[in-house]
Amino acid sequence: MHRYKPVRLILENGMVFHGQSFGAEKATSGEVVFNTAMVGYPESLTDPSYEGQILTLTYPLIGNYGVPAKSETNGISDFFESHRIHVRGLIVQDYCEAYSHWNSVESLGDWLRAEGIPGISGIDTRMLTKVLREKGSMLGKIVYEWEDETDFYDPEQENLVAKVSCKEVIEYGRGDKTVALVDCGVKLNIIRELLKQEIRLLRVPWDYDFSTLHYDGLFISNGPGNPDYCDVTVNHIREAMRKEKPIFGICMGNQLLAKAAGADTYKLKYGHRSHNQPVRKVGSNQCFITSQNHGYAVDESLLGGEWEPWFVNMNDGTNEGIRHKHKPFFSVQFHPEATGGPTDTRFFFEDFVKML
Repeated sequence: MHRYKPVRLILENGMVFHGQSFGAEKATSGEVVFNTAMVGYPESLTDPSYEGQILTLTYPLIGNYGVPAKSETNGISDFFESHRIHVRGLIVQDYCEAYSHWNSVESLGDWLRAEGIPGISGIDTRMLTKVLREKGSMLGKIVYEWEDETDFYDPEQENLVAKVSCKEVIEYGRGDKTVALVDCGVKLNIIRELLKQEIRLLRVPWDYDFSTLHYDGLFISNGPGNPDYCDVTVNHIREAMRKEKPIFGICMGNQLLAKAAGADTYKLKYGHRSHNQPVRKVGSNQCFITSQNHGYAVDESLLGGEWEPWFVNMNDGTNEGIRHKHKPFFSVQFHPEATGGPTDTRFFFEDFVKML
Protein backbone atom coordinates (compact mmCIF):
# COMPACT_ATOMS: atom_id res chain seq x y z
CA MET A 1 0.00 0.00 0.00
CA HIS A 2 1.44 3.36 -1.03
CA ARG A 3 1.92 5.86 1.81
CA TYR A 4 0.31 9.13 0.85
CA LYS A 5 2.08 12.42 1.60
CA PRO A 6 0.49 15.86 2.00
CA VAL A 7 0.65 18.01 -1.12
CA ARG A 8 -0.81 21.33 -2.29
CA LEU A 9 -2.38 22.64 -5.47
CA ILE A 10 -1.66 26.36 -5.84
CA LEU A 11 -3.51 28.41 -8.48
CA GLU A 12 -2.12 31.56 -10.05
CA ASN A 13 -4.85 33.60 -8.33
CA GLY A 14 -3.44 32.55 -4.94
CA MET A 15 -6.02 29.88 -4.03
CA VAL A 16 -4.56 26.82 -2.29
CA PHE A 17 -6.07 23.31 -2.15
CA HIS A 18 -4.65 20.68 0.23
CA GLY A 19 -4.61 16.99 -0.66
CA GLN A 20 -2.58 13.78 -0.67
CA SER A 21 -0.11 12.55 -3.25
CA PHE A 22 -0.83 9.24 -4.97
CA GLY A 23 1.44 9.66 -8.00
CA ALA A 24 5.10 10.55 -8.51
CA GLU A 25 6.56 12.54 -5.63
CA LYS A 26 7.68 15.59 -7.57
CA ALA A 27 6.48 19.12 -8.08
CA THR A 28 4.90 20.19 -11.35
CA SER A 29 3.17 23.12 -13.02
CA GLY A 30 0.89 23.71 -16.00
CA GLU A 31 -2.51 24.96 -17.13
CA VAL A 32 -5.27 23.57 -14.87
CA VAL A 33 -8.26 22.27 -16.85
CA PHE A 34 -11.17 19.97 -16.07
CA ASN A 35 -12.84 16.98 -17.75
CA THR A 36 -16.35 15.88 -16.79
CA ALA A 37 -16.17 12.33 -18.19
CA MET A 38 -17.13 9.41 -15.94
CA VAL A 39 -14.71 6.96 -17.57
CA GLY A 40 -11.71 7.05 -19.91
CA TYR A 41 -8.85 8.27 -17.72
CA PRO A 42 -6.21 5.98 -19.37
CA GLU A 43 -7.18 7.47 -22.74
CA SER A 44 -7.32 11.05 -21.44
CA LEU A 45 -3.93 10.88 -19.72
CA THR A 46 -2.27 9.65 -22.92
CA ASP A 47 -4.10 12.10 -25.22
CA PRO A 48 -1.46 14.44 -26.74
CA SER A 49 -4.04 17.25 -26.69
CA TYR A 50 -3.48 17.46 -22.90
CA GLU A 51 0.23 18.25 -23.30
CA GLY A 52 1.29 20.91 -20.77
CA GLN A 53 -1.89 20.69 -18.69
CA ILE A 54 -2.81 19.59 -15.17
CA LEU A 55 -6.02 17.61 -15.57
CA THR A 56 -8.87 17.74 -13.05
CA LEU A 57 -11.34 14.84 -13.28
CA THR A 58 -14.70 15.99 -11.94
CA TYR A 59 -16.19 12.49 -11.56
CA PRO A 60 -15.60 11.84 -7.84
CA LEU A 61 -14.25 8.26 -7.85
CA ILE A 62 -11.21 7.61 -10.04
CA GLY A 63 -8.96 4.55 -10.29
CA ASN A 64 -11.48 1.78 -9.62
CA TYR A 65 -10.80 -0.03 -12.91
CA GLY A 66 -7.03 0.32 -12.89
CA VAL A 67 -4.85 0.59 -15.99
CA PRO A 68 -4.69 -1.83 -18.97
CA ALA A 69 -1.58 -3.53 -20.36
CA LYS A 70 0.87 -1.67 -22.60
CA SER A 71 0.42 -4.16 -25.45
CA GLU A 72 0.75 -3.19 -29.11
CA THR A 73 -0.49 -4.38 -32.50
CA ASN A 74 1.55 -3.39 -35.56
CA GLY A 75 3.33 -0.69 -33.56
CA ILE A 76 0.09 0.86 -32.25
CA SER A 77 -0.92 0.69 -28.59
CA ASP A 78 -4.01 -1.46 -28.08
CA PHE A 79 -5.57 0.66 -25.35
CA PHE A 80 -3.90 4.07 -25.04
CA GLU A 81 -3.99 7.18 -27.25
CA SER A 82 -0.19 7.50 -27.42
CA HIS A 83 2.90 5.85 -25.99
CA ARG A 84 3.21 8.05 -22.88
CA ILE A 85 1.24 10.17 -20.42
CA HIS A 86 0.97 13.76 -21.64
CA VAL A 87 -0.65 15.53 -18.68
CA ARG A 88 1.76 17.20 -16.24
CA GLY A 89 -0.38 16.27 -13.25
CA LEU A 90 -3.70 14.67 -12.25
CA ILE A 91 -6.25 15.98 -9.71
CA VAL A 92 -9.08 13.84 -8.33
CA GLN A 93 -11.46 13.91 -5.38
CA ASP A 94 -11.35 10.25 -4.28
CA TYR A 95 -8.62 7.91 -5.53
CA CYS A 96 -9.43 4.19 -5.46
CA GLU A 97 -6.25 2.14 -5.01
CA ALA A 98 -8.10 -1.21 -5.00
CA TYR A 99 -8.85 -1.64 -8.69
CA SER A 100 -10.89 -4.38 -10.36
CA HIS A 101 -11.21 -4.98 -14.10
CA TRP A 102 -10.54 -8.00 -16.32
CA ASN A 103 -8.13 -5.98 -18.45
CA SER A 104 -6.20 -4.14 -15.71
CA VAL A 105 -2.57 -4.93 -14.83
CA GLU A 106 -1.71 -2.14 -12.38
CA SER A 107 -3.23 0.67 -10.35
CA LEU A 108 -3.53 4.25 -11.59
CA GLY A 109 -1.12 5.36 -8.87
CA ASP A 110 1.50 2.78 -9.88
CA TRP A 111 1.25 3.93 -13.50
CA LEU A 112 1.63 7.60 -12.58
CA ARG A 113 4.66 6.87 -10.42
CA ALA A 114 6.26 4.75 -13.14
CA GLU A 115 5.90 7.61 -15.66
CA GLY A 116 6.91 10.35 -13.23
CA ILE A 117 3.54 12.12 -13.17
CA PRO A 118 2.23 13.65 -9.89
CA GLY A 119 -1.29 12.84 -8.74
CA ILE A 120 -3.23 14.58 -5.96
CA SER A 121 -6.41 13.33 -4.29
CA GLY A 122 -8.65 14.67 -1.56
CA ILE A 123 -9.37 17.83 -3.54
CA ASP A 124 -12.86 19.34 -3.67
CA THR A 125 -13.05 19.06 -7.47
CA ARG A 126 -16.54 20.59 -7.57
CA MET A 127 -15.22 23.76 -5.95
CA LEU A 128 -12.14 23.78 -8.17
CA THR A 129 -14.30 23.34 -11.27
CA LYS A 130 -16.56 26.23 -10.22
CA VAL A 131 -13.48 28.42 -9.85
CA LEU A 132 -12.25 27.45 -13.31
CA ARG A 133 -15.70 28.00 -14.86
CA GLU A 134 -15.95 31.49 -13.34
CA LYS A 135 -12.37 32.68 -13.85
CA GLY A 136 -11.39 30.47 -16.80
CA SER A 137 -8.48 28.06 -17.18
CA MET A 138 -5.62 29.08 -14.91
CA LEU A 139 -2.01 28.19 -14.36
CA GLY A 140 -1.36 26.04 -11.31
CA LYS A 141 1.31 24.02 -9.60
CA ILE A 142 1.41 20.91 -7.44
CA VAL A 143 3.98 21.20 -4.65
CA TYR A 144 4.75 19.32 -1.43
CA GLU A 145 4.19 20.87 1.97
CA TRP A 146 7.88 21.47 2.52
CA GLU A 147 8.61 23.24 -0.76
CA ASP A 148 7.39 26.02 -3.02
CA GLU A 149 10.25 26.58 -5.43
CA THR A 150 8.35 25.65 -8.58
CA ASP A 151 7.55 28.46 -11.03
CA PHE A 152 4.28 28.61 -12.92
CA TYR A 153 4.64 27.04 -16.35
CA ASP A 154 2.52 28.45 -19.17
CA PRO A 155 2.21 25.90 -22.02
CA GLU A 156 0.80 28.63 -24.29
CA GLN A 157 4.31 30.06 -24.60
CA GLU A 158 5.61 27.15 -26.69
CA ASN A 159 4.67 25.18 -29.78
CA LEU A 160 3.09 22.11 -28.21
CA VAL A 161 2.22 20.59 -31.59
CA ALA A 162 5.91 20.40 -32.52
CA LYS A 163 6.53 18.75 -29.15
CA VAL A 164 4.07 15.86 -29.64
CA SER A 165 4.14 15.30 -33.41
CA CYS A 166 6.06 12.39 -34.92
CA LYS A 167 9.56 13.22 -36.19
CA GLU A 168 9.56 11.18 -39.39
CA VAL A 169 7.14 9.62 -41.87
CA ILE A 170 5.51 6.42 -40.56
CA GLU A 171 3.57 4.04 -42.81
CA TYR A 172 0.66 1.85 -41.73
CA GLY A 173 -1.62 -0.62 -43.49
CA ARG A 174 -2.17 -1.66 -47.07
CA GLY A 175 -4.79 -0.69 -49.58
CA ASP A 176 -5.54 0.71 -52.99
CA LYS A 177 -6.02 4.21 -51.56
CA THR A 178 -3.47 6.28 -49.63
CA VAL A 179 -4.24 8.87 -46.94
CA ALA A 180 -1.65 11.40 -45.77
CA LEU A 181 -2.21 12.04 -42.05
CA VAL A 182 -0.75 15.31 -40.70
CA ASP A 183 0.25 14.46 -37.12
CA CYS A 184 -0.42 17.48 -34.91
CA GLY A 185 -0.65 15.18 -31.88
CA VAL A 186 -2.84 12.42 -33.30
CA LYS A 187 -4.81 10.15 -31.01
CA LEU A 188 -4.08 6.54 -31.87
CA ASN A 189 -7.74 5.66 -32.14
CA ILE A 190 -7.93 7.95 -35.18
CA ILE A 191 -5.29 5.73 -36.80
CA ARG A 192 -7.19 2.59 -35.74
CA GLU A 193 -10.43 3.92 -37.26
CA LEU A 194 -8.76 4.88 -40.54
CA LEU A 195 -7.06 1.50 -40.85
CA LYS A 196 -10.44 -0.22 -40.44
CA GLN A 197 -11.24 1.25 -43.86
CA GLU A 198 -8.44 -0.85 -45.43
CA ILE A 199 -6.26 2.01 -46.64
CA ARG A 200 -2.55 2.79 -46.72
CA LEU A 201 -1.76 5.51 -44.20
CA LEU A 202 1.24 7.85 -44.27
CA ARG A 203 1.66 9.65 -40.93
CA VAL A 204 3.80 12.78 -41.41
CA PRO A 205 5.18 15.43 -38.99
CA TRP A 206 3.14 18.59 -38.43
CA ASP A 207 5.41 20.75 -40.61
CA TYR A 208 6.06 18.19 -43.36
CA ASP A 209 5.60 19.32 -46.96
CA PHE A 210 3.15 16.60 -47.97
CA SER A 211 2.83 18.03 -51.48
CA THR A 212 5.83 15.82 -52.27
CA LEU A 213 3.76 12.70 -51.52
CA HIS A 214 1.31 10.80 -53.69
CA TYR A 215 -1.94 10.50 -51.75
CA ASP A 216 -5.66 10.21 -52.43
CA GLY A 217 -6.87 12.11 -49.37
CA LEU A 218 -5.53 14.36 -46.63
CA PHE A 219 -6.33 13.97 -42.92
CA ILE A 220 -5.45 16.67 -40.34
CA SER A 221 -5.34 15.42 -36.76
CA ASN A 222 -6.10 16.78 -33.33
CA GLY A 223 -3.38 18.40 -31.26
CA PRO A 224 -2.61 20.60 -28.23
CA GLY A 225 -2.23 24.31 -27.69
CA ASN A 226 -2.56 27.41 -29.83
CA PRO A 227 -3.20 26.80 -33.56
CA ASP A 228 -1.37 30.07 -34.36
CA TYR A 229 1.92 28.16 -33.98
CA CYS A 230 1.01 26.04 -37.01
CA ASP A 231 1.11 28.60 -39.82
CA VAL A 232 3.47 26.38 -41.82
CA THR A 233 0.84 23.61 -41.69
CA VAL A 234 -1.89 26.05 -42.74
CA ASN A 235 0.16 27.06 -45.79
CA HIS A 236 0.61 23.41 -46.76
CA ILE A 237 -3.16 22.87 -46.42
CA ARG A 238 -3.84 25.82 -48.73
CA GLU A 239 -1.55 24.24 -51.31
CA ALA A 240 -3.34 20.90 -50.91
CA MET A 241 -6.70 22.55 -51.61
CA ARG A 242 -5.56 23.27 -55.16
CA LYS A 243 -5.47 19.52 -55.84
CA GLU A 244 -9.13 19.29 -54.77
CA LYS A 245 -8.55 15.89 -53.18
CA PRO A 246 -10.68 15.08 -50.09
CA ILE A 247 -9.59 16.74 -46.83
CA PHE A 248 -10.89 15.74 -43.40
CA GLY A 249 -9.86 17.36 -40.10
CA ILE A 250 -10.62 16.66 -36.45
CA CYS A 251 -10.29 19.11 -33.53
CA MET A 252 -7.02 21.00 -34.20
CA GLY A 253 -7.60 19.85 -37.79
CA ASN A 254 -10.87 21.82 -37.82
CA GLN A 255 -9.06 24.94 -36.63
CA LEU A 256 -6.20 24.63 -39.14
CA LEU A 257 -8.56 23.95 -42.06
CA ALA A 258 -10.61 26.99 -40.99
CA LYS A 259 -7.49 29.16 -40.92
CA ALA A 260 -6.60 27.90 -44.39
CA ALA A 261 -10.13 28.91 -45.44
CA GLY A 262 -9.58 32.48 -44.19
CA ALA A 263 -11.11 32.26 -40.70
CA ASP A 264 -9.41 32.77 -37.35
CA THR A 265 -9.49 31.07 -33.93
CA TYR A 266 -9.84 32.28 -30.36
CA LYS A 267 -9.20 30.82 -26.91
CA LEU A 268 -12.23 29.57 -25.00
CA LYS A 269 -12.72 30.57 -21.38
CA TYR A 270 -12.19 27.05 -20.03
CA GLY A 271 -12.47 24.85 -23.12
CA HIS A 272 -14.63 21.85 -23.94
CA ARG A 273 -13.31 18.67 -22.32
CA SER A 274 -15.99 16.08 -21.72
CA HIS A 275 -18.13 13.30 -23.12
CA ASN A 276 -21.78 13.73 -24.12
CA GLN A 277 -21.67 17.25 -25.58
CA PRO A 278 -24.60 17.84 -27.97
CA VAL A 279 -23.91 19.31 -31.42
CA ARG A 280 -26.47 20.16 -34.08
CA LYS A 281 -26.04 19.96 -37.83
CA VAL A 282 -26.54 23.49 -39.15
CA GLY A 283 -29.78 23.90 -41.11
CA SER A 284 -31.46 20.89 -39.52
CA ASN A 285 -32.66 19.51 -36.19
CA GLN A 286 -30.30 16.54 -36.40
CA CYS A 287 -28.15 16.29 -33.25
CA PHE A 288 -25.23 14.09 -32.25
CA ILE A 289 -23.73 13.33 -28.86
CA THR A 290 -19.95 13.89 -28.96
CA SER A 291 -16.70 13.72 -27.02
CA GLN A 292 -14.56 16.86 -27.00
CA ASN A 293 -11.14 18.08 -25.90
CA HIS A 294 -10.08 21.55 -27.05
CA GLY A 295 -9.27 24.97 -25.67
CA TYR A 296 -9.70 27.00 -28.88
CA ALA A 297 -12.63 27.55 -31.23
CA VAL A 298 -13.16 28.74 -34.81
CA ASP A 299 -14.54 32.21 -35.52
CA GLU A 300 -16.82 31.10 -38.34
CA SER A 301 -17.86 34.69 -39.17
CA LEU A 302 -14.54 35.08 -41.01
CA LEU A 303 -14.96 32.04 -43.27
CA GLY A 304 -14.65 32.66 -47.00
CA GLY A 305 -17.81 32.73 -49.11
CA GLU A 306 -17.23 29.20 -50.45
CA TRP A 307 -17.34 27.77 -46.93
CA GLU A 308 -20.12 27.25 -44.41
CA PRO A 309 -20.47 26.21 -40.75
CA TRP A 310 -21.43 22.55 -40.51
CA PHE A 311 -22.10 21.87 -36.82
CA VAL A 312 -22.83 24.06 -33.80
CA ASN A 313 -22.43 23.35 -30.06
CA MET A 314 -25.85 23.30 -28.42
CA ASN A 315 -24.46 24.39 -25.04
CA ASP A 316 -22.71 27.63 -26.00
CA GLY A 317 -23.25 28.13 -29.74
CA THR A 318 -19.57 27.75 -30.69
CA ASN A 319 -18.51 26.27 -34.01
CA GLU A 320 -18.22 22.47 -34.17
CA GLY A 321 -17.30 21.98 -37.81
CA ILE A 322 -17.00 23.52 -41.27
CA ARG A 323 -17.27 22.33 -44.87
CA HIS A 324 -16.72 23.63 -48.37
CA LYS A 325 -19.90 24.22 -50.35
CA HIS A 326 -18.70 22.44 -53.50
CA LYS A 327 -15.41 20.63 -52.84
CA PRO A 328 -14.71 17.56 -50.61
CA PHE A 329 -13.20 19.55 -47.71
CA PHE A 330 -14.74 19.18 -44.25
CA SER A 331 -13.79 19.05 -40.58
CA VAL A 332 -15.30 18.66 -37.11
CA GLN A 333 -14.26 20.09 -33.76
CA PHE A 334 -15.42 17.03 -31.80
CA HIS A 335 -13.90 13.52 -31.74
CA PRO A 336 -15.75 10.89 -33.84
CA GLU A 337 -13.12 8.31 -32.78
CA ALA A 338 -13.69 8.88 -29.06
CA THR A 339 -12.66 6.12 -26.65
CA GLY A 340 -14.57 5.18 -24.59
CA GLY A 341 -17.30 6.89 -26.56
CA PRO A 342 -19.77 8.12 -27.54
CA THR A 343 -19.42 6.56 -30.99
CA ASP A 344 -22.35 8.28 -32.74
CA THR A 345 -20.24 9.93 -35.45
CA ARG A 346 -17.69 7.27 -36.40
CA PHE A 347 -19.36 7.04 -39.80
CA PHE A 348 -17.33 10.13 -40.80
CA PHE A 349 -14.28 7.92 -41.32
CA GLU A 350 -16.18 5.70 -43.72
CA ASP A 351 -17.65 8.72 -45.52
CA PHE A 352 -14.17 10.23 -45.92
CA VAL A 353 -12.66 7.06 -47.41
CA LYS A 354 -15.61 6.69 -49.81
CA MET A 355 -14.68 10.10 -51.25
CA LEU A 356 -11.14 9.04 -52.14
